[in-house]
Amino acid sequence: MQMLTTDEYTFLTALAKAYRDVHLPAIKQRSGWNPRLGVDALCFQHHGAEHRVGALITPCELWLVLLPDQSLLTEPLADTLTLSLPSGAYKVSLERLPGGYKLYKRAILHDLGELESMQEAARLAQQMMARLMQPAKELNA
Repeated sequence: MQMLTTDEYTFLTALAKAYRDVHLPAIKQRSGWNPRLGVDALCFQHHGAEHRVGALITPCELWLVLLPDQSLLTEPLADTLTLSLPSGAYKVSLERLPGGYKLYKRAILHDLGELESMQEAARLAQQMMARLMQPAKELNA
């Protein structure tokens, strides 16, 4: 597996901030809002030559995220697509954020109210990504 570069980590930090800036006011109004959590993009890895896949933690949800390599785009992005991972296929939807950020996402967990810290949320994101990157037959064994 190819490691992410410093520039890619910087990009993920900026993406998480852009997501937070857009969504945090609405998140704070939701009944499932966990004030102990923030917004962070974690566990990203290269998925093919043109994408990175990972997790986005918010104070309400844990998202599976696909990031297209925008420098390689030759046509407009579709509103939805199917992300094929070793564990199965997942329909993801495009979101455009200020600053030109584009991501595909799908909510995996909708209630993070029991989590006590961002460290717990990060461990949960790591577990989620480990399961999603395992072939389905290994998950059922």
